[in-house]
Amino acid sequence: MKNCKLENGIDLVYEHRTGKLTSFCIGFNAGALMEDKEEMGIAHVVEHMLFKGTDTRNEFEINRLCDDIFGFNNAMTNFPYAIYYGTTLSEDFYRGFDIYSNIVKDPSFPEKGFKEEIDVICEELKEWKEDNFQFCEDELLYNAFKHRRIKYCIIGDENHIRSFSLDKVKDFYNRYYNPDNCVISVVSSLKYEEVLDIVQNLMVHWNNDKTIVRNILYEKNSPGIFVKKKAGIEGAKIQFCFPIDKAEEREIAALNIFNNKFGRGTSSILYDDIRTKKGLAYDVFSSIKNEKGIKLFTIAMGTSISNVNRAVEIINEHLDKIDSLNSLFSRDSIDTIIKSIKLKEELQLEKSIELCKTLTTNKIMHNKFDLFSSVYDKYRNIDSREITAAAKKLLKNPTIQILT
Repeated sequence: MKNCKLENGIDLVYEHRTGKLTSFCIGFNAGALMEDKEEMGIAHVVEHMLFKGTDTRNEFEINRLCDDIFGFNNAMTNFPYAIYYGTTLSEDFYRGFDIYSNIVKDPSFPEKGFKEEIDVICEELKEWKEDNFQFCEDELLYNAFKHRRIKYCIIGDENHIRSFSLDKVKDFYNRYYNPDNCVISVVSSLKYEEVLDIVQNLMVHWNNDKTIVRNILYEKNSPGIFVKKKAGIEGAKIQFCFPIDKAEEREIAALNIFNNKFGRGTSSILYDDIRTKKGLAYDVFSSIKNEKGIKLFTIAMGTSISNVNRAVEIINEHLDKIDSLNSLFSRDSIDTIIKSIKLKEELQLEKSIELCKTLTTNKIMHNKFDLFSSVYDKYRNIDSREITAAAKKLLKNPTIQILT
């Protein structure tokens, strides 16, 4: 792996892989966390509008070229970042990167088609709300926090979306789509020198204003149980959340080990008790969302309306018994879990496009490209006392959302 900073401030990281493919990801610290209160959803609108045309290509030409050149390509706006990525044959890397560099550097923001794209985004919002697990999570975050950006949907609400003028969209772009706020990763069978030459040729002459990023706000959650009714749901969804933004990196590592026993996988405590033994749910799981601006431990499950209270009780009972779980974390057990964590992380990055996305977003969120040495370092010599202490400290006073 090699990385460098171009003259205009762009961070570039490269990794060689044998084969015939090249994947790349262009990312910006320009996600929903950068929005003002009246701008909720505008980061996602910018993502859509970049594909509507550039100074040299219209929307149809962009779409046709993407179909011709890419095996896979996409873009995504999250709370902490906006990314643009794709995979080509290595022989077509220049052509593919030329299209995407043109999109992010030189968007034309045409008036024609702007209203129609806003309509498309509003349709996307309706589909978003039809996913009941996502709907439950949105309600959970809305009730858990008073001021954090994550209490509102990434893509905003229809009133905000329809209120945006094209000038407002351009203004957000000009604030955050700048070279000093840009990270590019390339995983390729091409040599580093060839990749560097292509990226420099297409990107180094791009110069915009210096980026001033917003401070990220965290706050305590509002504990308690919140119930939302939605028409057309056969059963019920239950989600818990616990903020973990105050946790040290070592505590997050300990919590990750704990989670592998507590709620991750079909042999976990929650799955074994709630699904296997009691048959209260088809699936139940817990996860750590450690992205910048999110920082949550969550538990999620679906059950029948008649089993909601019992399911919540069982989860709370297990949370109250964290101290008694020390015996589950012997040295051999911890080492096995750490090996499993490493395996899952390596497997996740096996696809070059996933590695590109992770390299780019890791740099944007944590200001580092290194993905692997830290994995080994942060788990070193963790013992059962650290594991249960971290879980007991962090997993208390949850916000609980029930959707029926």
